[in-house]
Amino acid sequence: MTQLMGRPILGLPSDLDSRSTLTDLLTGVRTALLTLSVVAAPVFGLWVLAPYGDDTAQDAARAVFGLWLLGHGAPLARGPQDAPLTVAPLLLTAVTAVLLSRAGHRQARRARGRGWVRWRSPLTVYAGYLLVAALAVAQCADPRALLHSRAVADLAAVALLAAAGLGHGLWSGLGRPWALPRLPLPPAYWPDGAGAAVGRALAGWLLALTAGGGAVFAVAVLLGSAGQDAQRLGGGAADWLGLLLACLLLVPNGLIWGASYALGVGFAVGTGGHAGPLGTRLGPVPDFPLLTLLPADRGPDWHLLACAAPLAAATATALLLGRAATRWTPAQTAAVAAATALAATGPGLLAGYAAGGALGPGRMSELGPVPWQFALAQSAWLLAVALPGALLHRWWLGRHGDGVGPVIRARVGAYRLVCRLAA
Repeated sequence: MTQLMGRPILGLPSDLDSRSTLTDLLTGVRTALLTLSVVAAPVFGLWVLAPYGDDTAQDAARAVFGLWLLGHGAPLARGPQDAPLTVAPLLLTAVTAVLLSRAGHRQARRARGRGWVRWRSPLTVYAGYLLVAALAVAQCADPRALLHSRAVADLAAVALLAAAGLGHGLWSGLGRPWALPRLPLPPAYWPDGAGAAVGRALAGWLLALTAGGGAVFAVAVLLGSAGQDAQRLGGGAADWLGLLLACLLLVPNGLIWGASYALGVGFAVGTGGHAGPLGTRLGPVPDFPLLTLLPADRGPDWHLLACAAPLAAATATALLLGRAATRWTPAQTAAVAAATALAATGPGLLAGYAAGGALGPGRMSELGPVPWQFALAQSAWLLAVALPGALLHRWWLGRHGDGVGPVIRARVGAYRLVCRLAA
């Protein structure tokens, strides 16, 4: 009896982390069902409110699976003509990526072993997620579905996003730092701390550019006729809520379109159509509230004020680089600024590709910014504004920082002394 009471109930500490393969597989299935519920809740709510009796619960479920696949960037087809539909609702994509990252972060504690044991649990979770994806593809393969799946391409898109989300959470949970690779440059052009400075400057540029795109999008909403168009299209509560849900899911796409508009390259609105600050030419577009925000056909005018957004974003990036370059040489500062401009091409290509796509065959097969133009425009703005701005800010801090800093510190110290004496 004494020996039984003295033994630990759970045995070795490693037993705390041991789980069966089935449990990990069900964890992946649960993660997929959680992301699926984000789509299922509003869609089934609209199905209940809809006054039409010809849509069954199975039809609503197929629509849920189709939107879930579309949120992963999977190319779909709609209608009996199999019209292509590849514009991903980026709000749904972002929510899915966050949930996947959290699931990967929870798996990090079980990935600390060696060899196959280290990766068994995360890979099993990944397989469980793909099982639900295969079920979604099978459901949308039915010819009666509103959104038809393309099996290989859809499974590849889900697998790519799931791997990226789970991998991000797993890497962060393991405590691995996210750092840019060191460029093969001599110390005369690549000083210590340059990688961290490039990361901060790039993050500041992306956040400021997204905010600028949001400002352009907000101005378009205020000056546009999206509300009137929604009132014309909506015939009831279900139609209104459906249009509102569709517009909300595409708001991140609108932010990227606004950023591309502000950068000067604009974005495509159908084959032969283009919207940009230097001019807009449009053809017939589908009846959708967000598409009514586009300006009418015109040449360059006051819309060029939108270019102030990337100018402000590049100036903020220059200030970040200039503050980090107080102990660098001008050559090092220029090299780091050029590296920041080069690093911006990757996110630009990814964002431009994710925000665009096709809404149908023929003319509407092109919609959104051209990825390579969107990426090169970001690098051009950074090279034209951030690089000389960083050099100028570095020179200003080097000339006035040493003289102004002690004066400010002396005044603050005197103020604190007076406050202590008064107390």
